[in-house]
Amino acid sequence: MAKKAAAARLRTELAKIHSDPPPYITVAVNERNVLLWSFLIEGPPETPYAGGWYWGRIKFPNEYPFKPPALLMVTPSGRFQPDTRLCLSMSDFHPETWNPGWTVATILTGLLSFMTGDQMTTGAIETSDAEKRRHATASADWNRAQDEFVELFP
Repeated sequence: MAKKAAAARLRTELAKIHSDPPPYITVAVNERNVLLWSFLIEGPPETPYAGGWYWGRIKFPNEYPFKPPALLMVTPSGRFQPDTRLCLSMSDFHPETWNPGWTVATILTGLLSFMTGDQMTTGAIETSDAEKRRHATASADWNRAQDEFVELFP
């Protein structure tokens, strides 16, 4: 179970995200465990991801915001290996670069920026824009076939 400080911070951040959501991003929180969040990224226009819907997860440590979360994408996108932790400066791969002032909104905005770029890291894959567009087209049907997704994002 989450420590009180982490839970309080995450509930505050959730309220802020609901009142002022980052562009192209929706979140859902596990009601039984505030340390487990899901998010949905709408593929931005003018990118190979346009029209796609990409589900991911954030797993926060009990020590959040003093330790970084684990990030992973679930929906196949052609950019990230599904269900694989992502190595980013704002993830648990790099606690030395973590800044406790970062919020879930800034983490997800950074992830979206990384998604639309072409930098390689652990968890990223390299595919053509055509392959990314195929994944974008298939993403909604793929997500709807996942019971957990349907429960989180009806």
